[in-house]
Amino acid sequence: MVSLSLIHVLYLALIVIFLVVMACKKSIVIPCALGIVLLGAIVTRSPIGAIQALFNALVWAGSEFLGIIVVIALVVAMSRSLSSIGADRLLISSLKHRMGGPRSAFFILGFVMFAVSICVWPSPAVALVGTLLLPMAVKTGMPVLWAAVVMNIFGHGMALSGDFFIQGAPTITAKAAGSDVGTLMSQSVLLWSVMCVVTAAVAFFCYCRDMRTSPVQAVDMAAVQMKPVGKFAPLMAVLTPIVYLGNIAVMLVFKLQGGDATALVGGSALLLLVLCACLDNGVSHAFDDVGDYLKEGFGFSIKIFAPVIVIGGFFFLGGEGGSQAVFGSQMTGILSDIGRYIAENVPVNRFSAMLTQAVVAIVTGLDGSGFSGLPIVGATAKTFADALPLNKEVLASMGQIITIWVGGGTLIPWAVVPVAAICDVSPAELVRKNFIPVVCGLVSVAVVTLFLL
Repeated sequence: MVSLSLIHVLYLALIVIFLVVMACKKSIVIPCALGIVLLGAIVTRSPIGAIQALFNALVWAGSEFLGIIVVIALVVAMSRSLSSIGADRLLISSLKHRMGGPRSAFFILGFVMFAVSICVWPSPAVALVGTLLLPMAVKTGMPVLWAAVVMNIFGHGMALSGDFFIQGAPTITAKAAGSDVGTLMSQSVLLWSVMCVVTAAVAFFCYCRDMRTSPVQAVDMAAVQMKPVGKFAPLMAVLTPIVYLGNIAVMLVFKLQGGDATALVGGSALLLLVLCACLDNGVSHAFDDVGDYLKEGFGFSIKIFAPVIVIGGFFFLGGEGGSQAVFGSQMTGILSDIGRYIAENVPVNRFSAMLTQAVVAIVTGLDGSGFSGLPIVGATAKTFADALPLNKEVLASMGQIITIWVGGGTLIPWAVVPVAAICDVSPAELVRKNFIPVVCGLVSVAVVTLFLL
């Protein structure tokens, strides 16, 4: 049996405070920093240990975000170099007629993001799609914030919550639930479809409403003053999509995923950057130009991630890896303990099983990783199935969908940073736009689950 200590109660109380602060549209950087110090003081029983815990938590969070920080910096630096010779404008001009208007751009951008994400996972897909299609969507008149919403919902929501191609998420959930991966995936199709259709439909309705009330004028490329297109722009305009399509092929053939896939995208971006700089002003100038582009890219990336590292430092303490890295190997995951406690102490019936699983999925998704909560929702489903004649695959699938949509993620500001950074929008604003469509989808999934158990 899991029991809650002062550290668990305090952690939950701090989360509630943070949610209130966010509801007031204030940054939670200072509350998170103070929260880490407070937790550190209780665990270490030392003011010095509390201060050290603050620094160590930020270092841990920074190391967790480092791969995303670097790949976004490299992609931004590459895009700056392409822009300097006009290659990006050639890419847009050659494909913009396919995007159509802002309403068709919603689905084209979304389906491309979904297709790439289901094959290579959303993190590298954000860099690929953001580099090539985001400018074209914006040119049609789609607000950049809504472009971020579409990429986020179709990538980190739809593609990652099903994960039918790579099967990382259902494998983890099925093992914890004591089920077969194939059975779990087949049982999850209906719930996943309900979540995707409802969320996309509500999002499109909200998008059309916003476009009617606050329309954005499509950009007339002919009326915009631009630098002349360089003589090597056509080469880079052709080579860039070929390289990225090659990346996708390599990922599929060699089954690269997660960090390995992101590394391929980032490395390719740097090589394209160097090549573009050499073609633009010659090899001698490229030595300085590449450094300048990298400064721009990393400056952009760090500007986005600086507050997120502090916020992530607190919430990573809820996971076992973060708490052990900061406080020592004797620590267990705070959020994991809370999830198991809820599962063990709530009276069991069909409705309470569904409700508890949903709460556990949301709570364990608050760390912003999505996948850390999958073993918990799988184990919770097995616990309830052992007590009642319930369909544990359906219950586990619902937990998987909710955990990833919340923490994987679309509703946690520090989980949407990759998309927000590529689109140069506020993570908090992106979450606010996501909130109504995603919550409608989550409620629909919970209701359907109740009938399928």
